[in-house]
Amino acid sequence: MKKFALTLAALAVSATTAASSLDARYQDTSGNLTADLPSASQQVDPNTLIFAYTPVEDPAVYADVWSDFLAHLSEKTGKDVRFFPVQNNAAQIEAMRAGRLHVAGFNTGSTPLAVNCAGFVPFTIMAAEDGSFGYEMEIITHPSNGIDAVEDLKGKKVAFTSQTSNSGFKAPSAILDAEFGMKPGDDFDTAFSGAHDNSIIGVAHRDYDAAAIANSVMGRMLDRGVVKQDDIKTIYTSQTFPTTAYGVAHNLSEDLQNQIRDAFFSFDWEGTKLQEEFTRNGEAQFIPITYQEHWEVIRTIDTANGVSYTCS
Repeated sequence: MKKFALTLAALAVSATTAASSLDARYQDTSGNLTADLPSASQQVDPNTLIFAYTPVEDPAVYADVWSDFLAHLSEKTGKDVRFFPVQNNAAQIEAMRAGRLHVAGFNTGSTPLAVNCAGFVPFTIMAAEDGSFGYEMEIITHPSNGIDAVEDLKGKKVAFTSQTSNSGFKAPSAILDAEFGMKPGDDFDTAFSGAHDNSIIGVAHRDYDAAAIANSVMGRMLDRGVVKQDDIKTIYTSQTFPTTAYGVAHNLSEDLQNQIRDAFFSFDWEGTKLQEEFTRNGEAQFIPITYQEHWEVIRTIDTANGVSYTCS
């Protein structure tokens, strides 16, 4: 198994183009790459807050996982809070852009699109007790497929999740091209499964020869017994990437945004369903982050892939 530490030099690109792409409806006078809080007349203070978690796995499972936190969020804000079960990244981004989504966790790869096209302002991620955070992209195969190295993927069928996913598409595309000179269509066939769990199950059932996935998702699935370790073989592990970004719609009132931030940072994980689920990844708290700093490597990967944060 090869582990590759992705560097800016390895990709030989700059993130400048991807960095300065806020939609015309937003302003960034501070230079922090996220939308400014608008004037008081344009701020909103809804009676009901809508929360959505990234559609990585079964939304019904995560409505229950997040229930303790959402009760805490309701207490801190004095608002009713509802869980919105989104089915894909595009729907989640569109919901925030249209003003129907107020608080959300966007997956790593879709966070830049949410920031630039929907006015998403991320401020926290999950971390371990020691403050460490993140996950790795792994390329996995079934042990009986005869694939022992990345080079063995030539002529095979490789599953990605969706084009907005960092570990499910953008990072492996950049790495396979930059480090191995391999391109989809030319060197291997591709399929899009729609989600990490679909890709992982597909490899375990030998529907795909290999797949690029987030190992945080795979770890939870292995722990729950959804797939067996004997059916999974890792041939590549990336550097560590930031995980799901949590934040708010930029136009919520300043007081409400502060209350929401306080809800994340004051949440006691002990004995909660959130702890039960995410301790599988070693996560135990919410810590502060900034999009400008912590998503720099993701913007660089996007630039390497020619991704443009244009909004339709």
